[in-house]
Amino acid sequence: MTPTQLTIAAQKGDAEAFAALMELHQSRLYRIAYAYLHNEGDALEAIQESTFRAFRKLKKLKEPSYFGTWLIRILLNYCADERKRKSRFSPVTEIHESSSWDRPADPDLAAAVSTLDRDCKQIIILSYFEGFSLTEVADILEIPTGTVKSRLHRALGQLRDQLETKGDASHDG
Repeated sequence: MTPTQLTIAAQKGDAEAFAALMELHQSRLYRIAYAYLHNEGDALEAIQESTFRAFRKLKKLKEPSYFGTWLIRILLNYCADERKRKSRFSPVTEIHESSSWDRPADPDLAAAVSTLDRDCKQIIILSYFEGFSLTEVADILEIPTGTVKSRLHRALGQLRDQLETKGDASHDG
């Protein structure tokens, strides 16, 4: 069965079809959740909660072929809420590890991406680390493609500035 056929079957109550859909998206969901939350346990919890929310709201999905982007949007919303919640309750002195997307070869890049604002970070993770096209990123985030392009341009400029500054500092000594 195709992903669209699985979605339609799942919408009609086929639990095995829903499980098959979740299995198709499992590794991508984990990478995205880990990129946002920097912790394996939190990432797994985010996937579990997103799966539950998707299962509960599946019948409301109007276009079965968009299941993947819809599911990622649910995950991104959960991760954003979770980060807000944690920032309210965690001490400011906490050191955030410059975590990775499947352990990137360049820790400076991972650290630089983690400092971007949420909008820019989402676009960098989805387009560069997950390989979505700009049109797909626009669908996932429910924003115009032009907005994705302008945020991507801004994010790349910020990353370039940060990485050049870091490179200059390492050559001074």
